[in-house]
This record gives sequence, C-alpha cells and structure tokens, in this order.
Amino acid sequence: MESLRVQDYMDRFPVKLSADMTIAQAVELLLKERKPGAPVVAPNGHLVGFLSQQDCMGAMLKSSYYCDLADMVKDRMRTDVLTVSPDHSMLLLAEQMLGQKPKIYPVVDHGQVVGVIDRSNVLAAINSYMKQCYMAPA
Repeated sequence: MESLRVQDYMDRFPVKLSADMTIAQAVELLLKERKPGAPVVAPNGHLVGFLSQQDCMGAMLKSSYYCDLADMVKDRMRTDVLTVSPDHSMLLLAEQMLGQKPKIYPVVDHGQVVGVIDRSNVLAAINSYMKQCYMAPA
C-alpha cells in the first residue's frame, strides 16, 4: 500500500476557481461539476486558496437576508490550504483524512495545481489494493 501514490488516483482535471469570481459564479461551477470544493488559482496557475461548498453556503446564507450576493471568492476562500504532492503516499493521506483535516486536497507540483484528491479517490485506491490482496495466490 505504501507504493500507492496520489498521482495514480488524483483528479487531473479539477475545477479551478479565480479569486476574482463572484461566489454566485463559483457556486454555479461547483454545482454543475458536482464538486465539494475547488482550488483557487492565480492566472499563472499557482494556488492562492481553496473554496468549499461550506464556505459558499455561509456567504449565500448571509446574503439571502438582503437578496444580494456580492461576495467574491477572495472574500470567502481559505488561504491556509493543506496540499499534497503527486508523489505523496496514499496511505499517509488516508491516515490524515481520518482526523479533522480537510477531506479534499489540492495536488501541487512546483507551485502549480495539477489536480485534486478527495476521500472517494483515496477510498478507490484502498479498495483497489484490497482487491489485489484477495486475488493473490495462497
């Protein structure tokens, strides 16, 4: 299992948001693509933050009182983002995800967002590994 790497199971085509998008635009994109959150990237592709559905929900709830959703992604994104590299161990990531850590991580290589990995990707990796255990000759 230690040989399983993030790069083998990550989503290589993640939704990427811009800090200058409105929350409404971000919500539309997250809902359309059925994503729980997305990295926020600068024009050069470098990670600048992360916006989750939960972050959006707070902004929308606040704005619903006034029927005015003017918040921008940069106003609601988190900038203290935990990331993993493509060669990060899936086993270590699975252990991290058992705690209170995020359930989705941007995958960053040399400052560039190259993918995302979430619980379902990690579960798929573990499931694939476990199938090999059962298929191994006795």
